[in-house]
Amino acid sequence: MDKTYDAAYFQRWYRRADIGGSARLARKVALAVATAEYYLERPIRSVLDIGCGEGAWRAPLLKLRPKVQYLGFDSSDYAVRRYGRTRNLHMARFGDFAWLRPCAPVDLLVCSDVMHYVPDRELRAGLAGVAELAGGVAFLETFAAEDEFDGDHDGFQARPARWYRRELARHGLQPAGSHCWLGPALAGDAAALERM
Repeated sequence: MDKTYDAAYFQRWYRRADIGGSARLARKVALAVATAEYYLERPIRSVLDIGCGEGAWRAPLLKLRPKVQYLGFDSSDYAVRRYGRTRNLHMARFGDFAWLRPCAPVDLLVCSDVMHYVPDRELRAGLAGVAELAGGVAFLETFAAEDEFDGDHDGFQARPARWYRRELARHGLQPAGSHCWLGPALAGDAAALERM
C-alpha cells in the first residue's frame, strides 16, 4: 500500500518539535544557505526544492534571503493543491527529474528527507536531473542503512552509505559534509581537506 502524504502525515512527521519543528528547520536552512554562499562567493538567488512537501523551506529561506526565487516540487496531491499557488509548488515525483528541467541550474538545490524513500530505479533516474540542476550546492539530507534515526520508517530504503556516495559521484556531485554536496560545476573548487 502506498503512503498518503496528507495533512496528518505532515503534522505527524514535520511539525512535532521532537522530530521536526521550526527551530530545527531554521538551522538546516541556515546551514544550507551558508554552505552554498561560501562556495558561490555571493548570496543565493535561486532554490529548487525536490520533494518539498508543503514547502516548509520557503519561509525560512525568504527570511534569510527575501529576494530568493523558490520553486518546489512534490508528489503529494494534498500539498500541491493546498499550497501550490501561494508557495510555488508543483506536482512531480523524484523520478520525473530524469527528464524534467523546470528551471536553469539553481544556486541551492534541496532534497531533504526524500531520497531514502525512493526505490532504486526511480532514484537513479532522477539523479541525472538533480546533478544538472545543482548549479551550486545540493542539500541532500538522506539516511542510510547504517543510521539510526527518529522518523518515518515506512517505505525506508535501507541502502548503505557507500551506495549513495557511488551514485552521487557518478553524476559529478562532490560531498562537502553535513548533507551538502557540490554540484558538478563547483566540485573542483573544494580544497583537498574539504573533500570527504
